[in-house]
Amino acid sequence: MPVYKAPLIPASEITPEAVYLNRREWMKGAALLAAASALPTVEAAAAPSALPTFYKSRYSTSEAKNSETEITSYNNFYEFGTDKRDPAEYAHTLKTRPWVVEVSGHVAKPRRFDIDSLLKLAPLEERIYRLRCVEGWSMVIPWVGLPLAALLKEVQPTSAGKYVEFTTLLAPEQMPGQRTGSLDWPYVEGLRIDEAMHPLSILAVGLYGKPLPKQNGAPIRLVVPWKYGFKSIKSIVKIRLVDKQPISSWMRANPTEYGFYSNVNPEVDHPRWSQASERRIGEFLKRKTLMFNGYADEVASLYKGMDLRRNF
Repeated sequence: MPVYKAPLIPASEITPEAVYLNRREWMKGAALLAAASALPTVEAAAAPSALPTFYKSRYSTSEAKNSETEITSYNNFYEFGTDKRDPAEYAHTLKTRPWVVEVSGHVAKPRRFDIDSLLKLAPLEERIYRLRCVEGWSMVIPWVGLPLAALLKEVQPTSAGKYVEFTTLLAPEQMPGQRTGSLDWPYVEGLRIDEAMHPLSILAVGLYGKPLPKQNGAPIRLVVPWKYGFKSIKSIVKIRLVDKQPISSWMRANPTEYGFYSNVNPEVDHPRWSQASERRIGEFLKRKTLMFNGYADEVASLYKGMDLRRNF
């Protein structure tokens, strides 16, 4: 376990309970979304105009989707600032072409994939997934992507590759948040190899049938729907197969609050607030948090016999 290194911004700024749990702040957020809907999308002109053909996946939920405006204007992407408005305002500086993802480590065939090669690894699918943030809010998002397993199979993990470590682009000249000490940059996340190979784990390249907006992690991000949203790392440039559990950015910032697994679990509270309920963006009343974010039938077997309080 790493020695705790206090972040250079207050903990209340990292995961501020009050912002998400009281009516006053909810109304502020609603006003923000209304204002955002009147503004042009700053990244649209720079992004590719269309995705390759994709099909609708059987893994999708039938729940009502959040609007495109909600999904693209209410974001956590600390590389562009700590306020929910910051990514939509500042992410236009991100250059998403050319883009290369380097895959290395304990693999038989290390490889560098440009974004166009990645789009051809497997048929693209629309996956409508629930997303639950550790801060207590949620959305339903129609991603377009491909199974992470398709990429991993291309590089042939060896038996020593027990974990998968992901790294975000480090480019402070493009990402103003990286010029601050809010986190130890670049952003790093990790999965166990069986979690990474699970059919629900995808690399998202699109949203609402269009190329992924910059504020949502363009051009390629991870989506792991049964885990809290911060596990779904954005703007990936490196994927490395390793033999030891990676230390993620939030674990490094505060290991007592952010564990490696970070599975959605209503029975394990955040040290500063309950996780038993959540607020769906666009709704006022809270709803019950579902175990593994509603994906227990698919993923509970991955953690059979584990103490999910100790391994949070």
